[in-house]
Amino acid sequence: MSRQPIRILGIDPGLRRTGWGLIESDGNRLIHVACGSVETSERLPLSERLVLIHDGLTAVIAQYTPQEAAVENTFVNVNGAATLKLGQARGIAMLVPARAGLSVAEYAPNQVKKTVVGAGHGEKAQIRMMIGVLLPKADPQSEDAADALAIAICHAHHRGSVVMKVKVQLKAVGR
Repeated sequence: MSRQPIRILGIDPGLRRTGWGLIESDGNRLIHVACGSVETSERLPLSERLVLIHDGLTAVIAQYTPQEAAVENTFVNVNGAATLKLGQARGIAMLVPARAGLSVAEYAPNQVKKTVVGAGHGEKAQIRMMIGVLLPKADPQSEDAADALAIAICHAHHRGSVVMKVKVQLKAVGR
């Protein structure tokens, strides 16, 4: 019985820039597929910015046909209004892959950093460096795209436990 590589979409939600990164996970082997960012202008109304994020992620999914998705959890910062706006962008980042029929896993920022860098409080430069080591063909043009690749890598490493958890939940509800 041969296993098939799993294509994973990592999403780093943001209102200014939502990073996305696609990898294929084939056992312990990780392969870079693509990465980028969906950018919005601060001059646009919030509703239009959310539509741009929606449409951008929808296009990524249509073009690259991932099988699973992972999104970074939002951390709560001092500015409640900024946290709320980021939460709305994160809602779009979860909605788009879910509407496309993908399972969507969620990971805390510290878990992503610990998985990729080895420490839960790694710096952005360390994440970029490890992306270069783990995915030598990747050349993310923004920190958001690099973070999205890190989220996809985190999911590739933890997806077995996530998939099992979903199966248990589905069994519990009779599906």
